[in-house]
Amino acid sequence: MGGFFGVASCGNCTSDVFFGTDYHSHLGTRRGGMAVRNPSGINRFIHDISNTPFRSKFEDDLPKLQGKSGIGVISDFEDQPLLIGSHLGTYAIVTVGKVNNAADLAGKAFGKKTAHFSEMSGGEPNPTEVVATLVNEGADFVEGIRNVQEHVDGSCTMMLLTDHGIYAARDRYGRTTVTIGSKDGAYCASSESCALPNLAFRPVRELGPGEIVLLTPEGAERKAPPGPEMRICSFLWVYYGYPASSYEGINVEECRNRCGASLARRDDVEIDFVAGIPDSGIAHAIGYAAESGRPYRRPFVKYTPTWPRSFMPQDQAIRDLVARMKLIPIGALISGKRLLFCEDSIVRGTQLKDTISTLFDCGASEVHMRPACPPLVYGCRFLNFSRSKSELDLAARKAIREIEGQAEPALEEYANPESDKYARMVDRIGQRLGLTSLRYQRLDDMVEAIGLPKNRLCTYCWDAQG
Repeated sequence: MGGFFGVASCGNCTSDVFFGTDYHSHLGTRRGGMAVRNPSGINRFIHDISNTPFRSKFEDDLPKLQGKSGIGVISDFEDQPLLIGSHLGTYAIVTVGKVNNAADLAGKAFGKKTAHFSEMSGGEPNPTEVVATLVNEGADFVEGIRNVQEHVDGSCTMMLLTDHGIYAARDRYGRTTVTIGSKDGAYCASSESCALPNLAFRPVRELGPGEIVLLTPEGAERKAPPGPEMRICSFLWVYYGYPASSYEGINVEECRNRCGASLARRDDVEIDFVAGIPDSGIAHAIGYAAESGRPYRRPFVKYTPTWPRSFMPQDQAIRDLVARMKLIPIGALISGKRLLFCEDSIVRGTQLKDTISTLFDCGASEVHMRPACPPLVYGCRFLNFSRSKSELDLAARKAIREIEGQAEPALEEYANPESDKYARMVDRIGQRLGLTSLRYQRLDDMVEAIGLPKNRLCTYCWDAQG
C-alpha cells in the first residue's frame, strides 16, 4: 500500500509534513520520503524504513527541509518522492496505488524515443516514474494528471509539489482516499484523516473520484471535478485503514464494531469469551462481544517496546518470526477455555497458524475463528496491500487447489457462501489452521456494515467485482 501527506503553508511546513507523513506508517514498511520547496528549489530525502521507524530516519534531515510547501510519503514498493524536470517545470511527485500496465506505458514512451526509466527489481520500470512521464505529456499539470487517470490500469492517487502549489488528485474510481484539511494559514492533503487532529488541521472534505485540486495557503482550488463512478476499496474499513480515520464519512472503528456484530448475529457457538488478534482484529471482537453478550478478554498482548510493528523484510521466515515474537500469550486466561477470536481477514494464514498453535499449547480447549470479511478468492488488481507474489498464495486458493488439483476451478462457486464448494473450501482452511471451527463474514453483511451501496465499493478480492 502506501500513504501521503502534503502541506501548503504561509510559514514553515516541515514539522507538519514530518508528523503528518509519520501518521501513515501503518500503510507501508519499506521506504519513506519527504520533499520541501523553498526559494532555492526542492530539497528531498528518501530512506529505507524496513528496520527503523520513519521518525527516527528523518529527524536529522529536518533542518535541511525548511520551506512553505512540502510532501511526504510512506511506500511499500518504490523510492519516492521523485524529482522530475520537464517542460512544466521542476516538481516532486508521490503516488499511491498500483500501475498494472507500467511496462506497456513505458514501452509506448520508448517508442517516442524521448524517454528513459529507472528499473525496479525484476527489471520492471519504476511506476511513479512512468506516471510522471504521462503527466509530462500534458500541456499543463491538470491535463497531465487527467492523462494518468485515463491510461493507468489499476489505480493512481497522487500529489505533485510544484512552484505554484501542490496538486492533489484522487484516482479515477476513488479506490483510495484523499482528505483535505485546513488551519490558519495552511491547507493539507492526506491519505488518512487520522493525521489531521493532532496537527490542528480541521477536515474540510474528501476529494471525489478523479477530482484534482491545487493546494495553496489560501485554499484548495478545484481544477477538475469528480467523476460519477466510485469503487472505493472495502478493505480500508476492514483491514488496513487506521481506526481513527473515516472514509466517505464512515469511521473505521465503528465499521469494524458493526462487522463483529454481524458475525455474532449469525453464530451459535458455545464459548467462554471473545478475543481479537491485535491490532486490527480487536474492534471486530469488541463488536462481536457486545452483540453476543459474551465477555471480551485479552488472551494475548502485543509487546510494543521493541516490537512496535512488523517491520517486514522480504524473507518470509523472518516476517513470521517478528509476528510470533511480538504476541505474548497470557496462559492464565487461555487454559481450559473455549476461545473465539476475530481477525480482520485470512490472507495467507502462515502467521495465523502459529498463533492458533500457541493457544492450544497454552491449554485452550477450543479455538474458533471469525474473520471479518469473506475468503479472499481473488488477488487484488488495484492496490498493493498484500505481499503475496501470486494469488495462489492466498489461503483460499491453496484450499481450492487441494480440492480441484490442477484443474481450472470455477472460482465463482467458491465465492458463493451457499455452495457446497464454498463449504469444502472453508473446512479445508480451518483444518490446515488447526481450528475447532471457522466461519467467515458474508459479503452482504460486510457491505451493510460499511454502509455504502455495493456498486460504490470495490469487492474484487471476494467476488471479482471491481
